[in-house]
Amino acid sequence: MKIHDLSPTLSPRTAVWPGDMRLSRETSMGFAQGDHMALSSFQTTVHIGAHADAPSHYDAAGESIETRSLDRYLGPCQVISTTVSRGTRVGRHHLPEPPYAPRVLLRTDSFPDPEHFNEDFVAIAPELIHHLHEHGVVLVGLDTPSVDLCHDAQMLAHKAIAACGMGILEGLVFPNIPDGEYTLIALPLPLEGADASPVRAVLVEGL
Repeated sequence: MKIHDLSPTLSPRTAVWPGDMRLSRETSMGFAQGDHMALSSFQTTVHIGAHADAPSHYDAAGESIETRSLDRYLGPCQVISTTVSRGTRVGRHHLPEPPYAPRVLLRTDSFPDPEHFNEDFVAIAPELIHHLHEHGVVLVGLDTPSVDLCHDAQMLAHKAIAACGMGILEGLVFPNIPDGEYTLIALPLPLEGADASPVRAVLVEGL
């Protein structure tokens, strides 16, 4: 069994959506201070690094993250590499093959540095969302901060995902792994009332 980690390291340097809260950590107890243990707390956006969006992020009537079924975030998954221009959307015609797994992760290589926020990352076309849904896909993810373009206030892909009842993973990083089928494990935390949750997203071979 081999595990591929799709989660960037979280630190104060981790890029977040412009205007959102970066990570900060405060130490309340520590060995350097003469304490018998180390204790610390942190504050940050729930959309930091690899994370799962909840419907309440893009739908006023949507459920929050702790109520989401974990089935979407665990199971067979297909990784698909795409090649599209920066600042555009991946469409149905960009897929090199039809989706065959119930979870699809798109590799765009358009957000290469988790510590630098570039606005011209690649997003997902709403018609591709519906195409994936027609093939039984229950979750879609990608290696950018959002399934929508940076300045899309209409959140077209998010709305299409809401209409299809799918799950979302954003902010993934891809190691040097080939396209193909894996087992995805990317469980969100049960944060009461939250519109997202960080995840430790991994792909497992041979499970």
